[in-house]
Amino acid sequence: MLKVMGVRFRAAGKIYYFDPSDVLIQRADHVVVETVRGIEYGEVVTGVRYVKEDEVVLPLKKVLRVATAEDMIQFESNQNAAQEALNICQEKVRSHNLVMKLVDAEYTFDRNKVIFYFTADGRVDFRELVRDLAAVFRTRIELRQIGVRDEAKMLGGIGPCGRILCCSSFLGDFEPVSIKMAKDQNLSLNPTKISGLCGRLMCCLKYENDQYEHFKSAVPDVGEKIKTSHGEGVVLALDLLEQKVKVQLLEDQQVMAFSLEEVSSTATRQMSEI
Repeated sequence: MLKVMGVRFRAAGKIYYFDPSDVLIQRADHVVVETVRGIEYGEVVTGVRYVKEDEVVLPLKKVLRVATAEDMIQFESNQNAAQEALNICQEKVRSHNLVMKLVDAEYTFDRNKVIFYFTADGRVDFRELVRDLAAVFRTRIELRQIGVRDEAKMLGGIGPCGRILCCSSFLGDFEPVSIKMAKDQNLSLNPTKISGLCGRLMCCLKYENDQYEHFKSAVPDVGEKIKTSHGEGVVLALDLLEQKVKVQLLEDQQVMAFSLEEVSSTATRQMSEI
């Protein structure tokens, strides 16, 4: 088992594990850590705990220190400088007539590198742009192409539900979402109804999917012939929210709703078709 603590470098960003060493650290503290990109400034989001070795990427980097007031000033200065760098880079992109959309920029804490994030439909030859930027900033330049979901996460916004986007407020990682999830939940397959601001399927389709799959596995399928306490009938619809199954009785064509417990305990699936 390894002693670790979780740190984020962006709001709702991915959590990275570090070795706290002997530094006294609490959740919500800001720390200065060593990363593969260099020295970085982040926020502690999970307290010290023990995890298995296969849950972390080795070798585990160490926490250098709890952030000081000077570190906070440096971090804020970097943010202001990154915004200026973004404006300069946008001008350079226009002058080089590159088909790319700049999304964000950031400096590493030690100012050894400035990273520009952009989106584009295909590959972009930005070698001349990098040379121009290096001449201006006198530091290492990295241009990183990201997807539309990452763009939405960085820029933020309001979703169709009226709340701040999940990806920019609390989702650390994106999980796979498929059109099958929308079908299982009986949602409209109109792309405008099930797509987020990024144009991709909404992340929230994943949230209740497990409950829908569990419910559908525990009850008969629509169109299936079953036996109930009121006689034989055919399943017309499944209502997950109410946890009920609508059945049309064969004897008098009456439509009745049965709870999940009633269906599970009294319904016997018939092998023959109607």
